[in-house]
Amino acid sequence: MNTKFLDLLAQRYDSEEKVVKEIINLEAILHLPKGTEHFVSDLHGEYQAFQHVLRNGSGKVKEKIRDLFTDVLSEEEINEFATLVYYPEEKLQLIKNNFGNKEELLEWYKEIIEHLIKLVSYSSSKYTRSKLRKALPQQFVYIIEELLYKTDEYTNKKPYYAKIIQQVISLNQADKLIIGLAYTTQRLVVDHLHVVGDIYDRGPEPDKIMDTLINYHSVDIQWGNHDVLWIGAYAGSKVCLANIIRICARYDNLDIIEDVYGINLRPLLNLAEKYYGDNPAFRPKRLSDKKLSEHEQVQITKIHQAISMIQFKLESPIIKRRPYFNMSERLLLEKIDYDRNEITIQGKTYPLDNTCFATVNPNQPDELLEEEKQVMDKLLFSVQHSEKLARHMKFLMKKGSLYLKYNGNLLIHGCIPIDENGNMEKMTIDNKTYAGRELLDIFEHYLRHAFAHPEETDDLATDMVWYLWTGEYSSLFGKRAMTTFERYFIKDKETHKEKKNPYYYLRENEDMCRKMLTEFDLDPDQGHIINGHTPVKEIDGENPIKANGKMVVIDGGFSKAYQSTTGIAGYTLLYNSYGMQLVAHQQFNSKEDVLLNGMDVLSVKRLVDKELERKKVLETNIGEEILQEITILKSLMEYRYMK
Repeated sequence: MNTKFLDLLAQRYDSEEKVVKEIINLEAILHLPKGTEHFVSDLHGEYQAFQHVLRNGSGKVKEKIRDLFTDVLSEEEINEFATLVYYPEEKLQLIKNNFGNKEELLEWYKEIIEHLIKLVSYSSSKYTRSKLRKALPQQFVYIIEELLYKTDEYTNKKPYYAKIIQQVISLNQADKLIIGLAYTTQRLVVDHLHVVGDIYDRGPEPDKIMDTLINYHSVDIQWGNHDVLWIGAYAGSKVCLANIIRICARYDNLDIIEDVYGINLRPLLNLAEKYYGDNPAFRPKRLSDKKLSEHEQVQITKIHQAISMIQFKLESPIIKRRPYFNMSERLLLEKIDYDRNEITIQGKTYPLDNTCFATVNPNQPDELLEEEKQVMDKLLFSVQHSEKLARHMKFLMKKGSLYLKYNGNLLIHGCIPIDENGNMEKMTIDNKTYAGRELLDIFEHYLRHAFAHPEETDDLATDMVWYLWTGEYSSLFGKRAMTTFERYFIKDKETHKEKKNPYYYLRENEDMCRKMLTEFDLDPDQGHIINGHTPVKEIDGENPIKANGKMVVIDGGFSKAYQSTTGIAGYTLLYNSYGMQLVAHQQFNSKEDVLLNGMDVLSVKRLVDKELERKKVLETNIGEEILQEITILKSLMEYRYMK
């Protein structure tokens, strides 16, 4: 091992005792039970529902409360206590308003602090004291540790412990202590969070989800197709930018663009007002209770048309300069007979409805008007100079990847492109052919390059980000073609269908899943594929657990746009030292519903996989890192202290 490195390390561990102490500590940690992993997917801007799932740990918080207090508290009291842990500030205020006198409130404070101390102790039972200390509210670390590690409680120290709680209450610190203990419990119940893609689009508050993740204690992200669209826009792709504005207009979420990220849409609105009128195909979808005036709806409709036509125009040059994208059939503006208002696709001619081709030159249909160019230049400048968007996109890149191998499992948002025979699909890029894991790796390489060089706007890397959104061999799209144009302008619904990659039916096969795990150097006997992207239609009897448990699909419809077809409001997955559990969620109505009525959104838990032996830290990714640290420390021992 490099002696200079060991000399530097010796500055931190400047005595044999310090090295020995750290080795003993790390060796012991390896034999603790592994922490609980929490998997969520396809959040699509549904911040309130996500917050609730995060705060209750997909039911783990209430499960621990039941373990401790089933014989002590009634069902109603358990629900009220759980709600206090989820939303301590709001629930505290409601509870305090119900007390008639101060003495009753003081007794309640004593009791609830005792309950919370027990809950924190129970929730931290598989962690070191050092890790627990980091999770505690800093202003109360000393007090909580004294209460957690009670000794001689019933003789000499009993008045001492009672006095601590009494003083906390008398000094008006009880509320702060309760809030701190509640958030500590939330943090301890889940050791690590996996977000398996699609934070953005459709729902109203993706920015708040991003702020939550930035402040979360331990998280990773597997990019979804919608996340990559936002990354692409920030990285300089005008066609990705047009897509995100179009989707925000479609779902009445332009506030995210303008108010949250500070991107000025006035130039786009001026263009839209000049060239477009009302159009039923481009009216915003109504997914919220937000009231829109007729004037506001028409304004959004005009913006929706303007940006859609810009998007279709911007796609054409990419398709032409990248023939290996194999997308020439998507040059749809060139397939239109503008005099007859018809389009010919794959030899069949269809009439066009609700058209908005005022800015299209039939002789050169992909040519942007000078006004459209200026609008896109201004929009891109605003996007790349939004401080908040920069912070969110940089975090997505720092914590994100196209796939992740974690504790023996493969986490991937979309798919691994395969053909009908189960062979890895091949794609040739710049005269080199890629398939399987190599294809995903080269996709990620180009994405990271585009992000690192936002000034390069028409290069292969930037084009490849758009391909990830819409290309047939994209691991994020997973379909043969995106039929956005057809859905707007052609009534025949046969043209709307998007043929999925064979992955989506072959993943039902256990041997296929084993093959894919092997492709990523994972143990097919122990590993699972954790998937998002395609909503599981439980309402039609679809099972999210596939291939004899090798495949788990956790997109069950967090997004309200999907809930009428899925029948539920999302799946989440828990993986602790005892095995995996899939949790189905009912629709989340409001935080107020939880606070006032104790309504939770958990449905059923299904066992995915039960560990025959309890899994230890030693068998995890963190365990591998600790083993490497131990090896380095032992080398330091030999080098400096055992000569």
